[in-house]
Amino acid sequence: MQMKCLSSLAIFLIVAQVAIAQRGHIGIFGAAAAYSGDLSSQPFPRKLTNGALGITYNYELSDLLMLRTGFTYSIVGGADRYNEKPTLSLRNLSFETQIFELSMVGEYHLLNLNYNRYSPYFFAGLAVYKFNPYAYAATGEKVYLQPLSTEGQGLAAYPDRKPYKLTQLAIPFGAGVKFKLTKKLRVGAELGLRKLFTDYFDDLSTKYIDPADLLAAKGQLAVDMSYRGDEVEGGSQLYPTKADKRGNPKSDDYYYFAGVHVTYLLAPGRKNQTSCPVNVY
Repeated sequence: MQMKCLSSLAIFLIVAQVAIAQRGHIGIFGAAAAYSGDLSSQPFPRKLTNGALGITYNYELSDLLMLRTGFTYSIVGGADRYNEKPTLSLRNLSFETQIFELSMVGEYHLLNLNYNRYSPYFFAGLAVYKFNPYAYAATGEKVYLQPLSTEGQGLAAYPDRKPYKLTQLAIPFGAGVKFKLTKKLRVGAELGLRKLFTDYFDDLSTKYIDPADLLAAKGQLAVDMSYRGDEVEGGSQLYPTKADKRGNPKSDDYYYFAGVHVTYLLAPGRKNQTSCPVNVY
């Protein structure tokens, strides 16, 4: 009896593995990457757009619905010095961050790629990502910004400004067009955005704080990195007052990718058809 149960379990596992393999695709993702926030002035700015690279595993839940998990690495950033508005260019703030993202999305195709050469598709899901904004001081030193509390985050004098976490959730969503090149090989061109739940992705959100409070709590480096208008020609040498605006707190930040996703079917491809099958009676 025990041997029979073990045999049945082994057969079930083999069948399940084969079934999964029949619908499993591995993929690679390459894209241009940028961010939207207080330190960006346009989509994919020429001097601030970087690259992204990812790997994915895709499983066909049905002929039209794909479940996609992926890991993506990128670097994005922003800088006032490239802004055409004088008031913002003289603010002279900047940042960069690496992004490590793990995501799971549902990918819905409008057409069945088993019978069509291409199909538009949409996707949405959930992601967890790690970031850590940094900037370069006037000396050229790389400085991580979150520990400096540049807007008073975590200081007793500013209880409404909480420290932001460096690992957070995001909502990835977007659209694209996928082409079937062979029975196994597919390539999609897509645009994907990440809705974030923080306005501190770029370490910038609201008003300046009293520099004396920042100096006492975090030191001179924090004061230097929180206001940098005194480093550029035409900028004020005086630190702004607590009432002065540093960023815009009304909307959270985004980062986004535009690129190519190539997938390869792991199992032998199903019959390659380009039209609806004919019923036979």
